[in-house]
Amino acid sequence: MSTGNTFLVLSAFLASGVEFVEALTIVLAAGLARGWRSSLAGLGAATVVLAVCVAALGPALTVIPLRGLRLAVGALLLVFGLQWLRKAILRASGYKALHDEDAIFARELAEARGAAHVEHAGVDWYGFTLAFKGVLLEGLEVVFIVLTFGSAQGSVPLAAAGAAGALALVAGVGVAVRAPLARVPENLMKFAVGVMLTTFGIFWSAEGAGVDWPGSDAALIGVLAFVCTSSMLLVGLFRRRHEAMLVPARAET
Repeated sequence: MSTGNTFLVLSAFLASGVEFVEALTIVLAAGLARGWRSSLAGLGAATVVLAVCVAALGPALTVIPLRGLRLAVGALLLVFGLQWLRKAILRASGYKALHDEDAIFARELAEARGAAHVEHAGVDWYGFTLAFKGVLLEGLEVVFIVLTFGSAQGSVPLAAAGAAGALALVAGVGVAVRAPLARVPENLMKFAVGVMLTTFGIFWSAEGAGVDWPGSDAALIGVLAFVCTSSMLLVGLFRRRHEAMLVPARAET
């Protein structure tokens, strides 16, 4: 497998894994609070909608010239990647609270238990809607990741394989423990996804604009090293600044 394809599968796996963990948290909260029938019905309905989206959007991307597709996809990934990376850097440096899946699960569970009970066709409407909305929103992000990554690299099946691996792992663990995957290092995964998205964004947008990278796909390693180094330097800089801000506050107390 080439360097580009290896990065493709790994990026699709990590990015999809983050979305699947968040979707699992919502489905579990809906199932425990409102009943598994409603939660699984919402999950199934969202899956059908996502399948229709894939069937409609997948063929449309194949008619776009590869260079134009890489320029457009690269620009989008760069925007999304920098947003993910910015939040990850702020979390790692202490400026932003770490993502807490247990806290999110507790909040979703409390809201679901407090909602009014409205039943249609034997299905609790709140539980169905909660699971449907959560799976659909997170699933659309996975669809975007798979189609854009795969189309730009010329191998949608490889991107889909990475996402499928993440789905199998998250779903398997979720069914086994029936609890949010709080022990999954999701903050680290989000950092890695931000790095990967930014790396592909730089690589593909430049390639789409006509840049010939030395070593072709192997140049991804150099771009990845640049993004990682820059990110870690920013984490160190912001962490020192954040700690310096805390010193006067501690002295006053």
